[in-house]
Formats: sequence, structure tokens, C-alpha cells
Amino acid sequence: MAGRRRALIVANGEYDNAGLQRLGSPAADADALAGVLADRAISDFDVRVVRNETAHVVQAEIEDLCAEGRPDDVLLLHFSCHGLKDDSGGLYFAARNTRPDRLRSTAVPAQFVQQCIRQSRSRSIVLLLDCCYGGAFGQGVAVRSSGDANVLDSFRGGRGRAVITASNSIEYAFEGARLASDEPAQPSVFTSALVEGLRTGEADRDEDGWIALGELYEYLFDRVRERNPKQTPSRDIEMQGELYLAKSRRRRIKPSPVPPDLAAAIAAENPFTRLGAVAELRRRLSSDNLPVAMGAFEALRSMAATDIEHIAASASDALGDVAVRVDVASVRLSAPAGSSATASLRALGPPVAREVRFEASHPWIAVVESEGAAQLTATAGETGTRRGKVVVSGPTGDVVVGVEIEALPEPEPELDPVPAPGPAPEAVPAQRAAPGPVQARAAEPAAASAPEPDAAEPDLPREAEPANGTEPAPEAVPDRRPAPGPAPVAEPAAESAPAAGAESASEPEPTAEPEPVAAEPGPAERPNVAFGASDAPKATLGASDATKATLGRTPGPQPDPVDPVGGSAGIAAITGAVLALIGLGLAYRYGEPLTYFRPGMETYVAIVAACAVLAGILTLAPRTRARTGPALLLGTGLAALFGLLRLLGDVITFNQDGDAELGTGFTFLLLAHLAWATALVCGPILLRRNAGGRRARGWPAWTAAGLGVVVAAAWLTQLAELAQHSDSEAGRAAAYFVAGALLALLVPGVALTVRGGGWAVLATGTAGLAGVLAPTFVAVVEHSTVAGQVIASSAVLLLAVDVVVLARRNQPIEGQP
Repeated sequence: MAGRRRALIVANGEYDNAGLQRLGSPAADADALAGVLADRAISDFDVRVVRNETAHVVQAEIEDLCAEGRPDDVLLLHFSCHGLKDDSGGLYFAARNTRPDRLRSTAVPAQFVQQCIRQSRSRSIVLLLDCCYGGAFGQGVAVRSSGDANVLDSFRGGRGRAVITASNSIEYAFEGARLASDEPAQPSVFTSALVEGLRTGEADRDEDGWIALGELYEYLFDRVRERNPKQTPSRDIEMQGELYLAKSRRRRIKPSPVPPDLAAAIAAENPFTRLGAVAELRRRLSSDNLPVAMGAFEALRSMAATDIEHIAASASDALGDVAVRVDVASVRLSAPAGSSATASLRALGPPVAREVRFEASHPWIAVVESEGAAQLTATAGETGTRRGKVVVSGPTGDVVVGVEIEALPEPEPELDPVPAPGPAPEAVPAQRAAPGPVQARAAEPAAASAPEPDAAEPDLPREAEPANGTEPAPEAVPDRRPAPGPAPVAEPAAESAPAAGAESASEPEPTAEPEPVAAEPGPAERPNVAFGASDAPKATLGASDATKATLGRTPGPQPDPVDPVGGSAGIAAITGAVLALIGLGLAYRYGEPLTYFRPGMETYVAIVAACAVLAGILTLAPRTRARTGPALLLGTGLAALFGLLRLLGDVITFNQDGDAELGTGFTFLLLAHLAWATALVCGPILLRRNAGGRRARGWPAWTAAGLGVVVAAAWLTQLAELAQHSDSEAGRAAAYFVAGALLALLVPGVALTVRGGGWAVLATGTAGLAGVLAPTFVAVVEHSTVAGQVIASSAVLLLAVDVVVLARRNQPIEGQP
């Protein structure tokens, strides 16, 4: 396969002559075949397609293909069109301009194709003929005969070439100048089977990873005969050696024998030696060398079937690591009737478990496979829901994925509303009316702060009612016009325009101390003055004695600035939460996420991340940065101890096996837990600096301590039960239970010694214990009773209730005046 691989597809389904029946399949067949031949993962041909061209164009393309061929090139020529025979028995391929009564000048002679093939230097030429055959004759000639005509006779002779035809037995008839057919045109069975065999790899009969020309013919023969018993493909192959047309994903993995020392350990009389062999075989299952992995798989399957119960159970558990699994259990889609929707499936697990193929149960489910994955395209029916399945099978087992697609009703077209005839509404009627006392204030609110009254607005007393009898507008902005009577004392804000009011508020000009003037009733004495007032109790600008002013004076005590340690700890907690959430979606090991290797841990990580975000925000907030925020940081750090110990344990365990291969997701999760460990260190420092409040007292505090002991005892009890069932399983899961029990004892113990924030420590620590429930339950659900987990879950729930009681009894909300 050192030379080039070139393919020419001739597809003619449309004809200018009315005597040739139009074919519907060549266009679709050409697209499908071109796609699979050009796929670099399958055939890797350089493909050229000639559609519905005249005879001389087709001949030029065929001659170019053959004449430019080099000895090591593989050439493939595919015809999808009408095949015609003249009165002398010569075979022709119909082009767009073909006339049945002028075949020599308007069609492509088979003899021309044969000459091009013989004169080519290429030693590997494949000719595929998918043609609807018939006869041709001159005007007025009656039906002469019908019978068999051997198409392969037109291509006898030559070396290094192969001819495969859709059918060799041809019934042809003559009727006037038209091509007659006993049956209507049918979709191409031959080309569709050819495309299917190459794309799915089913044509690889010996499953060696390559589709040979002989295998392809055998597959085509079986599939075509299965679909249409009246059609029999034929072949004529004269080649030295085997020609491989495509690669196949249906590779059968030949198991590699285990090393002699490992084989001796498998057959040893000492059960502990055989148990050690199971551990080594389990490690070999994850190898990228698939024959090595399959050899370990076969050895473990034998031990699971023949060894004693304890060792057989361990071998079966190891086999579960490479069971075929996919990322979704079922696929549910929806699309309009007759339309399609797509979804993807991905195999999970070590390399040998991802060596799978995908097979659909119905034609309306199209499957396009890639390395360890597949793209599904389901077509909806006319109404209702279609249900099918995709079988994912591999050397280590298979799994069935249900596929459903619901036909959605077509949306009704939206009609543009037609406005009813009638007079056009007034755009802004208020602007057309003459300004009155009320309308003037509503339309021109700036007049409230202008130094001079509007000339168009009459000077009316406040009690005056409008002439039209409507209710007066609410006095959202006070009337700043001077009241009649003695002139008020001049103020700087009153002498400037509203735009300069802000400047006078920030830098008031010095004025002479005004003499006391008797206040007179009127708009100037209203208490809601917004600008220029010095005696209004609710003034906001330019005030020196207003009780609630926000500018122009220094309000009460300001909150303390952010402590550098607290700010850093809060940012670290939030950053850790972001890193953890990113790490959950990345590969933890062997390209798989955390949930594959440590089921249930994702629940714990999500809960601690939520607590970290809350703790970080409250540590940065002014009213809670003294005690509540640091206490939540301390509780979050305690909860993060469980995950940190588990991650460090994975580093040690996987490195002992010599094949850690920890991914990016592990790195992100480790960085997140280190950030939360920073919170664990900073929390006590901040609480010590801001010491206040009192320690938790009374029965809620003793209850919290007792419930922590109950949780720890329940998890250690389950670990003991697991050890009785399987020492190896208990050894791998010990980190879950020991770290969880340690956390259950630490959280109440630390919380009850903190002054002024023990309830917050207990709150986030209890949330972390709730997250630990998931991975511990997964570790024991198949190997021990669930009584310990029920006790632990109940105790954690009661601990959460006790947190609320403790907060209400002992910890008043900080920051209140």
C-alpha cells in the first residue's frame, strides 16, 4: 500500500433520451460510496465522482485514471448506470446523452474500458459494475429474444485486475425504440451492501483488521442474495497476492499468553499466591497492549469460573473493571416528522473495554463509528415514538442502549395581526394639552429645583384644585418657588443652577452666618427637601446636621477593612471551588472522569465546593468577615480533609502498581483540595484575631459530639464487615472509611471549641459528612450490610438539625447595631 489509492465513481441516473428510464439510486449511491472510500480511517482513497455527464467526458476521466496509474497504485472504477447490449452482443454503459439506437457514438463501450485497464501500468485495478441491464435495437425491430448474457465476458484477460458485478444473469427485451423492463427500477442493493460492508467492517470475515477483495466479494454475495434472491453477484479476479481495500474496526484481538512466572502463580496451591496473581492480572487488564490485556482477561475469567469462592469473587470483581460500558444508558430524541436528530455514544473504561463496535436494530437508526465512539442519527416517524436499540459489543462483553425518537407536531404558522380600521390613537395626549398647575410639574420635573419660576406657570397656592376637577399629582418633587412674604435668607444652593448643585454639595462656598428668621408655612418648610437644605431631617446633600445624610458628613462607624489573610483565604476557597468543578469534567485516569474510578466522590466534591463558595463570599463581606466567614472556612477545610486524604491515597496506590497515569482532572481536584486546606489553616488565625462571643453550651453541644461518635462508629463497623468479606476490597476502600470517621470526630470537636462561630464550623462540616455518605455507600453496597450506612445517614441528618438548634441558642447574628 505504498502507492497512491485513486477511485473514480461514474454515476448516471438522468438521461436525455426518453427511452432510458431514470434511475434514482446512482446519485445517492455515489455520495455514500465516495464518503466511505475517502474516509482516512477506512479506505483513504483519492475519490473523483462523475455525475450525469456525456459519454466523451466519462471516457476522458476513465482514460486519465488508467493512464496516470503507477505500478504500485491501487485504482478503483465504479459504474452505477444502465448497462446496454447492442445487436452484436457488445456491452455499453449509458451516459447522459446516450441513445439506445446509437450506442457506438453516444455510450461508453466496455471494450474501451477494457483497453484502458490493459494499458495501465497499475498492477491493482478493481472494476465494480452496479448496472441495470437491458437490450437496444433499431426502430421497428420486434422482440427477438430474452435470456442470459455474461457481462464478465467483456472483461476477460489481463493480469492485476478484478471485476465484481452486481449480477451476471441479465434478462433483456426489445420493444420499439424504448428500453423495456419487466420490473420497475429498484434502489441499488449492490452498492448499499458495498458501502455498509466497508463502513461497518462486517466485510472483514476473518476479523484481522483488513478487508481483502475476496472477503468483500463473499460479503456482497451473501448480503445481496439475502435482500434479493433473483440477483447474483459475480466476480473475475486475476491478481497475485491479496489486495486489501479497507481497514476494519472489527479486529479480533488474539490473547497474548501470560508470562511463565505469572502462570505458575495462577496454578499455585497457596491461595494467597493465587490472590496475588489476581492483583497482577488486574493491573495487566489496563494495558494499552490489547493482546496482553486480553490474555489477562482470559486468565481471570478462568479463575472466576474454577477457583475457590474467595479468589473467584476477587477475579470476578477484576473482570468488572473492563466490562463494556457507555456514557449514557439510553438515548431519547425528538424531531419533526420525517426529520432526524443526532446523539453520541462513547465507550468507557480501559483500552480493551473501548474496543467495541455499534450495531443498530432498525434502519431508521444510522450509526457512524469512530475510535471507541459512535454518532447516532435517528429519523422520526410520521407520528408517535419510535423505539429501537444499539448493541455495543466488544471482546469483554456487550451492552444494549435503548434509542427513542418522538415525532413532534409541525408548528402552526404565525399570522401577522391585521390592525382594525379606525382613528389613529393619540401618541402623547398630555403633550398636546396646555400646561396647567399639575401637568407642568409632571412634564417638567426640573422646575422643582430651578431658581426662577416658569413664566408659563401661574403662581397658585398648594391648596388650589385644577379647573378640570382631576386629582392633583403626588408631590414626588417639592415646589421650590419662593413663597410670598418676607424674603428668605439667601443660600448658596438656591443661587446656583441644578447642575451646579453637586459641586456645592461636595465643596460648599463659605457664607455669612444667617440671622434667625421666623419660619413661615409653605413649600419651603416641607421636610423632604433634597437639595440646599440645612435643617431638613432627611436631607441627602449639602447637610451638616441631617440625621441620615450620606454626603457632606461622616456617617457612623465604618466597617473594618478586609484582613489580608481573610481576603486571601476567601479568594482561595472560591478558586478551589472553580478548580473542583472543572476537574469533575476532565479525565481522572485513563481518559475517564472521577466518577468511573471513585463512584460517589463527585457528590462529595460538589457539596464541599458549594460550601467553599459560601464561605469565601462571607469572608469577604463586611458584616460577616469577623467570625461567620472564617468559621465557615474552617468547617470547609475540615470537610476537605476527606478528599485530600483520598487523593493522596490514590497517588500512593496507583504508583505502587507502576501504572498511575493520572490525568488532568486529578490535578485540578488536588489543587482544589490544597486551596481548601489553606482555608483550614487560615480559619483559626482569623477567629483568634476576632475573638468574641461564647462557646457552644448546653445539650445541643453534647448532642453534636455524640452524633459525631455515632457516625464514626457506623463507618468503622462497615469497614470491619467489608474486611470479613474481602481483605483486598477492604484494603482498597479503607481510606474512605478511616478518613470519614476521622472527619466525623473532628468536626464536632473543633466546632465546640470555637468562640463565636462554632455553629458555622459545624454547619459546613456536617455538609461535608453528607457528601461522604455517597462514596462510602458505593464501596460497601455489594459486599456488606447497609445497616451501618443507615445509622450513619440518620446520625448526619440529626446532626444537621442540631446545627440549627445550636445556631439559634448560642450564636446571635453578628454585625447588628
